[in-house]
Amino acid sequence: MTFLTLLWIVLPFLVGFIIYIFPKCDRILALVGALASALYVIPLFVQQTPINLRLLDNFGVTLVLDPLAGFFILTNALVTAAVIIYCWHSDRTAFFYAQVLILHGSVNAAFACSDFISLYVALEVISIATFLLIAYPRSDRSIWIGLRYLFVSNVAMLFYLIGAVLVYKANNSFTFSGLRGAPPEAIALIFLGLLAKGGIFVSGLWLPLTHAESESPVSAMMSGVVVKAGVLPLVRCALLIEELDPIVRIFGVLTALFGVFFAVFEKDSKRMLAFHTISQLGFILAAPEVGGFYALTHGLVKAALFLIAGKLPSRNLKELQHQPILNQLWIPLVIASFSISGFPLLSGFGAKVLTMKNLLPWQVIGMNIAALGTAISFAKFIFLPHYNQTPHNQTNDQGQSVLKAPLQVEFWVAIAILLGGLFVANAVYYEAYTLENAVKPLATIAIGWLAYWLIFKRATVKFSKLFEDFEHLIGVMSLTLILLFWMVLA
Repeated sequence: MTFLTLLWIVLPFLVGFIIYIFPKCDRILALVGALASALYVIPLFVQQTPINLRLLDNFGVTLVLDPLAGFFILTNALVTAAVIIYCWHSDRTAFFYAQVLILHGSVNAAFACSDFISLYVALEVISIATFLLIAYPRSDRSIWIGLRYLFVSNVAMLFYLIGAVLVYKANNSFTFSGLRGAPPEAIALIFLGLLAKGGIFVSGLWLPLTHAESESPVSAMMSGVVVKAGVLPLVRCALLIEELDPIVRIFGVLTALFGVFFAVFEKDSKRMLAFHTISQLGFILAAPEVGGFYALTHGLVKAALFLIAGKLPSRNLKELQHQPILNQLWIPLVIASFSISGFPLLSGFGAKVLTMKNLLPWQVIGMNIAALGTAISFAKFIFLPHYNQTPHNQTNDQGQSVLKAPLQVEFWVAIAILLGGLFVANAVYYEAYTLENAVKPLATIAIGWLAYWLIFKRATVKFSKLFEDFEHLIGVMSLTLILLFWMVLA
C-alpha cells in the first residue's frame, strides 16, 4: 500500500506533464488522472485502517490517509472529473487541462499531509496552479484577479511558515501534534495561514471577487476542493489536540454566520455562491469529527451550482426573476439547492443532521440561524421562473428572447456525476432518515422560504465592498492574527 500511495500522489503531476508531450490526448489523460483518485479511496473506506507514512523521521514529515481524508479526496476526484468533462468540447488548450490535473494532485497532497512543512509545499503549489487557471483567459482583469489571489495567499503562507519554524524549534518536528508544546504565537501564525487559505471568516473576503471574475469551471474547482486544502488541517488539529478544538469550533460558528449574512442579501449569483462557500466551510469546522462527510456533500453541490451558474442567461438574480430559464436547467439547479438546504433524499440532509448532532450546546443557536439563512439564500434559485423549451422563441416581459442553445451532452454528464453523488452519498449516514430528524430541517426550509417571499425577495440592501479591496485584505488578516493571539492565550 505504501508504493500505491506514493504512486497515487505522483501520478497527477506525471500525467499533467505528459499532457504537454501528447496535447491531443489532454482530455483523456486528465480524466484518467482524476478517476485514479476515486479508485484510490476505496481501500480507505473498506479497510478503515489509517495509512501512516514517515518520509523523514528526524523532521516529522509524514503522510496520513484515513476515512476522513478519503471524503476530501473523493470530493476532489469527482469535482475534477466533472470539470474536465464539462469543458470537453470547449476551445480550452492542453495547458488548461494540465493545470487542472496539477491542481488536483497538489490538493490531494495537501489532504494527505500531516506535517506543516510538506503541507506548506503543497499549499504553495496549489496557489500557483490556481493563479494560472484564474488568469487563463489572459485578459487584464483575469490576470489582476489572479495576482491578487496569489499575493494574499503568499502573504498568508509567509505567516504560516514562520509558525511552522517555531513549532520545529519547540519540538524538533513539523508534525501536527507538535502544536501541543508549541508557543502561542506559533499556533496563531499557522492558523492565520490556514484560515486565509481556506477562505474562513473575514480571511475569506478574497473569495467573492475571485469567484465573480473567474470562469465557472475554475470557480467550481476553487469552491469545491481548493479551499478545503486549508480546512482539513484545521480539522485534524482540532481532533489531535483537545485544547484547539474550541478555537476551531468558534471559527466554525462565526464563519457560518458571517458568510450566510452576506449571502441572503447578495443579488449576484456567483458572489452569492462564494459567500455561501464561506458559510458552508463553517459547518465543516463546527463539528470536526464529522466534517469529512459535510465536505463531500458541499463540494459536490457547490461545484454543480457554479457549473450551472455558467449557463444561466444572467448573473443578476433580480434580472433572472423576470427572465425565465429552461426547465432542463432549472431542475438540476433546484436539486442542488434542495441538497444544500438540507432537504431529505439528498445527502445534504444527512450531512446537516449529522453535523447538528455533533454540535456543542453553545453552538446550536448560531448554527440553526446559519441553516435558516441557507434556506433563504437558495430560495432565490428554487423560485426562479422557468419554462419548457418549444420550437418557437419565447420572450420575457421586456420582449427579450429567452430561448437559449440546447445544453450539450458533456454538461449533463458533469452534472450527473455531481448530483448523482448526492444521491449515492446518502448511504454514508442512512440513519438520518427518521421522522424526528426530518421534521426540523423541513421546518427550517419552510420558514426560510416564507422569509424569502415576505422579506428578502424585495430587499435591496447593498453592503460596501470596502473590505474586499486589495489594500484592505492584508489589514483584515492582521486583525485576525490579533484575534487568534487572544484566543490562544485565553
